[in-house]
Amino acid sequence: MSGRLAGKVAIVTGAGCVGPGWGNGRATCVRFAEEGARIFAVDRDLDTVTETVERVTAAGGEIVVRQCDVTDNASVAAMVAACMQQYGRIDILVNNVGGSAHGGPVEMTEEVFDKQIDVNLKSVFLTLKHVLPIMEQQKSGAVVNLGSTSGIRFTGAAQVGYAATKAAVIQLSRVTAVQYAPKGIRVNTVIPGQLHTPMVEVRLAKQRAGGDVEALIKSRIARIPQGFMGDGRDTANAALFLASDEARFVTGTEIIVDGGMSVRCD
Repeated sequence: MSGRLAGKVAIVTGAGCVGPGWGNGRATCVRFAEEGARIFAVDRDLDTVTETVERVTAAGGEIVVRQCDVTDNASVAAMVAACMQQYGRIDILVNNVGGSAHGGPVEMTEEVFDKQIDVNLKSVFLTLKHVLPIMEQQKSGAVVNLGSTSGIRFTGAAQVGYAATKAAVIQLSRVTAVQYAPKGIRVNTVIPGQLHTPMVEVRLAKQRAGGDVEALIKSRIARIPQGFMGDGRDTANAALFLASDEARFVTGTEIIVDGGMSVRCD
């Protein structure tokens, strides 16, 4: 590895994973650690971070784990303070927490819609609220938020809460990028498509295919021009570029990681 993030401290939210394999948060922690970053791994459920810690350690990286509910302002404030106490700086913030719920405006309950806003959008707002002042004081920093192709296209399922909040994350990133560009802080978004992460087997197959994992995977691959699904490592590599100094002149924009799915016509 080339040490593209050598000496940098990276907060990664949603650093755990619902099962074994390459979720976006886990892959980002490992990939960043391989490139020299010290990882401050954040998740609400610390049991899900065990494999992340093992993989980062095996890669020779440094990782500290912190439990945090990123939808709660006090919890986020305490998490950021703990990172500063541990490392004294924050160079990179990756907002990876998110989750979808099925339904259109009629089918979805108000409670579920509100939770979608909290998990997918408010979580990004709160981490930015507490991390940006630190980066501003440092006169440097890179933020990578995770969107979704559901925020830019209809991807085959009615999930209005998820689609609306992921679209909002993209615009939140753009506006924040313009505001903080003169302060040495870059803000960009990675937009993953339909990846084969552990979420497919653990949750999505039950929600959308009656538990038939093979049928769900087949339907997802059918939408992808490249003919296969990527995984969390593809998301992590895009995030790595945006977090690194190689992207010093890149802010307020998006990298779509979807095998061409979002630009096909049918």
